Amino acid sequence: MVNPQKIYDLLLDYSHNNPLITEVLIGLTWTMCHAEGIGLCMSPAIPTRTLSWSGTLVNQRIQDIAPWLRSWDNYQATVAMAAINAAINPHSPLLAKTQLLPYTTGLGNLTVFEHFLPQMLGKSVSVIGRYPGLVRYETEMKINVIELQPGPEDFPATASEYLLPESDWVFLTATSIPNKTFPRLVELSKNAKLVLIGPTVPWLSELADFGIDYLAGVTVTDPKTLRQTIAEGGGVRIFEQGVQYRLVALNQS
Repeated sequence: MVNPQKIYDLLLDYSHNNPLITEVLIGLTWTMCHAEGIGLCMSPAIPTRTLSWSGTLVNQRIQDIAPWLRSWDNYQATVAMAAINAAINPHSPLLAKTQLLPYTTGLGNLTVFEHFLPQMLGKSVSVIGRYPGLVRYETEMKINVIELQPGPEDFPATASEYLLPESDWVFLTATSIPNKTFPRLVELSKNAKLVLIGPTVPWLSELADFGIDYLAGVTVTDPKTLRQTIAEGGGVRIFEQGVQYRLVALNQS
């Protein structure tokens, strides 16, 4: 397995096709960057009233913003991830190998869990991030939800060190890339089937080199509705019309 910290080098390499940014929209849940295509990243959960660079991003090149991915400023890293995805995802050759996951009303992110459910029955499953509705699976598998801001039913982030090495399946939010937890969480999950999940996923086959078995990301199906939903503070609502989940297996023996 390639050193997971190298993912930042990989993503920066893909940012050098020089499209101009035409819009950045930071919503309550999602951040969107529009260049030649649209890229998404989950917005930081930390409120702020001051972003010194507001009003300066349009007409900048993605390669000039992309180095922010290494920043410890959550908003800079988020914008960079969305911008890099805008460069990668609309034209990724990997999309031709993906399968569409049919959307069921009310499931949102759970569409991915429904797909894998037959393989996970009775298994130990760890999920990085509390996805709405996960409680429905608690009688069918041993499910551990690990959260940076844990609720009453969640494990704290430090529990990853103990739970992930013992898990059969791990669902890792792609937001772990901009928030810098990706390298360690991937290392801890090396014995599990590892699914990188969410609209933040970059469609890159090279992610297999980091031990990722499946990518469960999205494609944009309705840019106008997606933009409006993000601007109006939408979260899981983007799955109803704006984007569709797609899945691809990377590591096949």
